[in-house]
Amino acid sequence: MRPKKTRWVKCSTAQRIFKPEAKALSSKKIIILSLDEFEAVRLLDHEHLSQIQVAKQMHVHRSTVSRIISSARAKIAQALVDINTLKIEGGCCKVQ
Repeated sequence: MRPKKTRWVKCSTAQRIFKPEAKALSSKKIIILSLDEFEAVRLLDHEHLSQIQVAKQMHVHRSTVSRIISSARAKIAQALVDINTLKIEGGCCKVQ
């Protein structure tokens, strides 16, 4: 397997965890969203940049951004629909 290229992010490396509020529905499963996935969501969906602009900022190819965002959105959807905990950490990233 080919090693992943380092992705550049501007987001904080501080640990972020989002848990369901309802105690009766306490989540047993933790879904890990990597820092590069979080950064792609932030840039595409929050900052409204294009995939090409995101690719330039993260120092990766546009098709890599497409794969990252697809994975991130699937994880976020799973956490919301299945009422799971979402934890943001890790990944092969360098903070700008």
